[in-house]
Amino acid sequence: MTHLFISDLHLSPDHPRLIRGFLDLLDQYQTQETQLYILGDWFNAWIGDDYSAPWLDDIVEHLKAFTAAGNRVYFQVGNRDFALHQVFLNQFNGQLLPDIDTLTIGQTKIRIEHGDALCTDDVKYQRFKKVIRNPFLISFLRKTPLSFRTKLAEGFRKRSNHTKEFKSYEVMDVNQGAVAEALKDVDLLIHGHTHRPQIHHEYGKLRIVLGDWREDQAQILEIDNPNEHSFSLKTWSY
Repeated sequence: MTHLFISDLHLSPDHPRLIRGFLDLLDQYQTQETQLYILGDWFNAWIGDDYSAPWLDDIVEHLKAFTAAGNRVYFQVGNRDFALHQVFLNQFNGQLLPDIDTLTIGQTKIRIEHGDALCTDDVKYQRFKKVIRNPFLISFLRKTPLSFRTKLAEGFRKRSNHTKEFKSYEVMDVNQGAVAEALKDVDLLIHGHTHRPQIHHEYGKLRIVLGDWREDQAQILEIDNPNEHSFSLKTWSY
């Protein structure tokens, strides 16, 4: 059994090469008895499970083939696609996971999350997150026209890009106190969000940061036998 962890693909019709890279990944692992974990920001923006487009239909069809072969797909929302819910995942028998989840592979207890909740020094973002992730607001937005949600998502994207220009890397990175708390009851923490792929040895445990998907490659994590304790990021080229 292969456990495959990816994050921060930021798929959109504007970047067909990234889509091709994801579809190639599904094809590569389809015959390997794979459990695929997508830890947020799968899409660059998500305006609702009622959205459809040819590029998205192609992704769904590949996912149907992937799961029909006996593989599993698990998804945690990120800061770009927090509105994605089980309705979309039902099309290919995917499963929506809680924002923070734990799993045990072999004898290794693992915590997985997108990673934005660990960036507690970014106070403005954390305040904005509380507002925009409010269940009542999300429920209201689902009832608005797709055209309105499209414009809203574009506005959020521009706002995010603009504010990042004026923030230091330290503010946008994880807070060590939050990391220590996250690692307290597990052996390994896996997350994305920061776009700084690396394996950290902290507090006598491991924290693995997945990479964002660039124009030709990404840093992903493949776990086959965790009891060997030989974790390493793998370069996926496309």
